[in-house]
Amino acid sequence: MEQMPSDTDLKIRIREHYADRAVAASEAQSCGCGCAPAVPVVPQDEIARGLYAMDETKELPAAAVLASLGCGNPTALADLRSGEVVLDLGSGGGIDVLLSARRVGLTGKAYGLDMTDEMLALARENQRTAGVDNVEFLKGEIEAIPLPDASVDVIISNCVVNLSTDKDRALAEAFRVLKPGGRLAISDILFQGDLGRLPDELMRDVDAWSACFSGALEEQDFLARLHRAGFADPSVAVTNVYDGSAENSMCGAPPMPDGVRLISGFVRATKPRG
Repeated sequence: MEQMPSDTDLKIRIREHYADRAVAASEAQSCGCGCAPAVPVVPQDEIARGLYAMDETKELPAAAVLASLGCGNPTALADLRSGEVVLDLGSGGGIDVLLSARRVGLTGKAYGLDMTDEMLALARENQRTAGVDNVEFLKGEIEAIPLPDASVDVIISNCVVNLSTDKDRALAEAFRVLKPGGRLAISDILFQGDLGRLPDELMRDVDAWSACFSGALEEQDFLARLHRAGFADPSVAVTNVYDGSAENSMCGAPPMPDGVRLISGFVRATKPRG
């Protein structure tokens, strides 16, 4: 029987996958489902299309939009305020960081954290092209955030926590760097159903991890982990149900077991003030 991939193997494959996506975006090529020709300033990943309004992206570099690989639009739902410090976990080509920087204004700041050199290079080039000063991109992993305790007002993330091989550590780190009263506002892939985790054949599929579904947590499990990390009032608002149809499926995702459905959701929680 095929063994479960190690955390190291998964991390290497995920890094390679997103490095390829960064190169494709920088070369204005499509690398999404079906390898369809790229359309200017339309996200290259099928599930990311339609998440951002044209008035949000029209002033962003095309490569930032093409590199968008998320499952939601956390910047539109996080209620960002002028002067706040925002951290995007797994910032990719920088689309959510650049949008956040616009929302928090010059008195605020937006950090982007990514482990992939090619994505960081692309994001920094997009920042330069956009002429945005209140942004800083950091290299690192979401399980070891290179920022001090209580230094961030809001944490956002777009379809990244599912990629972590140590989600409890990632959530603990998010809690650590948030200020008291700080907010977690992330979009991610989850599943609903009676399974504790997805079937072993999916968990063994390294490419399926990179595609954002094999590492998905069950909805109530995610909420329980947030509670254990110390967060208050965690909630999930379902933003899409991937029913497997041609119009609404995740690239490469096989049919789910009976009684299980794959969703994207907007996850909110807060760090208590005292």
